[in-house]
Order: sequence, then C-alpha cells, then structure tokens
Amino acid sequence: MNKSIILHILGWISCFEAAFLILPVIVALIYGENSVFAFLITIGICLIIGVPLALRKPKNRTFFAKEGFISVALGWILLSLIGSLPFLISGQIPNPVDALFEIVSGFTTTGSSILNNVDVLDKSMLFWRSFTHWIGGMGVLVLVLAILPLARGESIHIMRAESPGPSVDKLVPRMRTSASLLYGIYIGMTILMIILLLIGKMPLFDSLTLTFGTAGTGGFAINNTSIMSYTPYHQSVITIFMFLFGVNFNFYYLILLRKVKDAVKMEEVRWYFIIFAGAVILISLNTGGLKGFFNALHHSAFQVSSIMTTTGYATVDFNYWPTFSKTILVILMFIGACAGSTGGGIKVSRILMLFKTIGKEMAFLVHKRSIKVIKINDKKQENDTIKSTNVYFVTFIFIFAISLLIISLDNFDFTTNFSAVTATLNNIGPGLGNVGPMGNFSGFSNLSKIVLMFNMLMGRLEIFPILLLFSPSTWK
Repeated sequence: MNKSIILHILGWISCFEAAFLILPVIVALIYGENSVFAFLITIGICLIIGVPLALRKPKNRTFFAKEGFISVALGWILLSLIGSLPFLISGQIPNPVDALFEIVSGFTTTGSSILNNVDVLDKSMLFWRSFTHWIGGMGVLVLVLAILPLARGESIHIMRAESPGPSVDKLVPRMRTSASLLYGIYIGMTILMIILLLIGKMPLFDSLTLTFGTAGTGGFAINNTSIMSYTPYHQSVITIFMFLFGVNFNFYYLILLRKVKDAVKMEEVRWYFIIFAGAVILISLNTGGLKGFFNALHHSAFQVSSIMTTTGYATVDFNYWPTFSKTILVILMFIGACAGSTGGGIKVSRILMLFKTIGKEMAFLVHKRSIKVIKINDKKQENDTIKSTNVYFVTFIFIFAISLLIISLDNFDFTTNFSAVTATLNNIGPGLGNVGPMGNFSGFSNLSKIVLMFNMLMGRLEIFPILLLFSPSTWK
C-alpha cells in the first residue's frame, strides 16, 4: 500500500479544513463571541498537522482502489476529530463523545443530535455545525480533486469511494473536470436557494444555515422547533430544494448540455419522482382526508422530501401521525435518494436493481433456458455490479442487526432503537420514539453513541471504506 500518497492527501484535507474554519471565525467576530478563540486554535492544529504532510510530495504517486478507500475513510475520521475541537475547546459541548457525535453527524449529513437545546449554542457554533453538512454533502475529497491534481487518472478511485451510490462514472474524460462540474452545479443550486429564502424575508443567518443543511441533505436546525416556525413560503422553498438535491447530479449535467432526452431516460430519476409522488398522496389522504387534504399535502410533501432525501428537517412532529403514514416514512428511510446525489439511504438505483434481479430469478424458475439481461437506463448491468449490490444489501443487514443488538443494552423501547439505527445508518437524522423530530440522541450511552457514529460514517461512505480499516490485509 502506498502510505505516502495517503498521508499527502490527509495533509491536504487538514489544510482544507483550516480554510473551512475561517467562515465560523468571521461569524464569531461579527457577533462578538468568545468562541472565536476555539476556532483559531483549531485552525492552528489543522495547519500543524496538514502543512508538513501536504508539502511532503510522495515519490510514488501510484494510486489504486485500496488507497482510494483508505484515504476517504481516514480523511473523514480526521475531519471529524478535528471538527469536534471547537465544541470541546469552547466548552459548549464538554463531553468528547458528544462533541464527536455532533460533528460526525454534521459531516456525514445525518443531522442526528445530542443537544437538548440548540438555542444555547453561539451563532458561530450553529454556523459551523450546519456548514459541515454542506462540506460533507458533495464530499470534501471531491472538492480537493476539483482544485488539486493529486493523482493522475487514478483519482477516480477516490471519487468512487466517497460519492454515494452503486457506481460513479466520469462526466467528462478528465477526473478533475468532472469534480469541478459537480461542485459547480452544487454551488449554483446553493446560491439560488439562499436568494429565494432571502426574497421571502428570511434573515441572512437563517438562510445560510438552512441552505447548508438542505444542500447537504443534513438537517441540523438552528432552533428547537426545526422548520416549524418559518412561513409556508420558506417551507415550500426548502421542500423543493430538498427534493432537487436528492436527484442524481448527472441529470442536471445532461440538462445543462441540453441533452433532455438522455436526462429523461434516467430510470432511477423517474422512479424517484414516482415514489415521491405516491408517498405524498398516500400520506396526505391518511393524515388529512379529503377535507384537510391541501394542508396535509403541504406538510406531507415536506416530510416525504425530508425523509426520502435523508435531510431530516420537520414542519410537524410525525411521531403523532397515523401508523400507516409513519410506516411509509420508515420505508422511505431505507430507500433514500438517488445515487450521485447528496442524499443518503440505500439509493433508488439499488432498490431498482434488486427488484429487477428478483424478476430475473423468477423468470429463470419458470423458463430454465431463458436469458434475461438486467438493464438500467437501457444499459446492460454487468454481473460484477449486480454482485456488489447484493453484497451491499447483505452487509447492510448484518451491520444493522449488530448495531441494533448493541444499542438495545440501553433498554430503550424497540421503536426508538430500530429507528435510531435506521436514522444513523441511512443518514436520516430523526427517527421515531425518543429520537423523533422533537427528540434527540442524548439519552444513549457512550457505547451506543460510538456505534451510531460508525453507522453514520458507514452510511455516508457506503460501508466498505470503513470496514476495510479493520481488515488486516488492508495494511499489508
């Protein structure tokens, strides 16, 4: 394994985090908060770690899949460890496990929180925890690739390890250009949403932080009532953009190239629209009936968009919804958004591939000599892709079961435990029961919080980069 190139990448990640931390420093200065010193100290630590590693150019720049997975896994762990320091140094989250939980939840765009009252945090701290959603949404290593030519053509391994979904392809021949295009679309949509919220007379600070949470599909709110206190206009804008950030970004790239026919052919995006529309109508009818249908439509559209894209904002406490509606939300937690988006979950493309695989097997049972090819977007899916999808499902279920077993030691009810694992492994944020939209994860033990943190990281990085860290063969 080429450890020198991995350390070089980790150095650049640390330097990038130092640059990210400048923004909360500015916020702290604007509001005259003492937490500015916590951020400045953290920036100093970032530079002490990062500059020597970044300046030391590796002699061997060979880069394979293993280095890509390890760089991404260690990079996200390093980001989280350093990112938690402002909370600890300022004393606003004094427990190291809680501080790390909060920031891992931020970077992985999960949005689960251990805070009983977010209003007690400084504005700069609120800004930082929301900004981590935006950083983690598209992926910090994708941003590094967009700016720095770290490793010739092999950098596709980094992008495949960090980008959510069963497969990642280059948008254009050069990997660096592909990363730049993705971030260009991401930034453009972010700016547009901020402008629309400002038009609705939302304060600038709120517009920035809520947009960061929406763009990264994270869901950290800056008050205890999530999005409930904002106007229907603000809620509608957030609903639309949560949905849009859950779409495969290749769809937007094709639209920009005016290849509308190719964009429309994207099967995953079509099913994403269908599942969303179906869930919204069913929940609206179940919660509002015919008389209150339009009011229910507003809130159900928001919650379906929030849960399906794994954002986690709330306009109502869906803990009190009928069981039928809550069941739909739980199903959506597992389905998630599109591959190649900022959303989490298993992904619509994997669900689609699973159903097509089941159909193929059923056809084979009836007609032993039949040859049925699995296609998505009119492209034949190779056996390796189908195999990796099946392995992902099996591994997902195994991790889910083990996590559920461990956190059950805290003796919470089954609904709370089941939805806590679901919410963290799928990067949702809120669950049901004690971890519902008006609850939090503070009641769990440190052991359970550590397990749930690993769930967040595995969910965001598609499981295997984190698992590889525990394989002895990885380090040979």
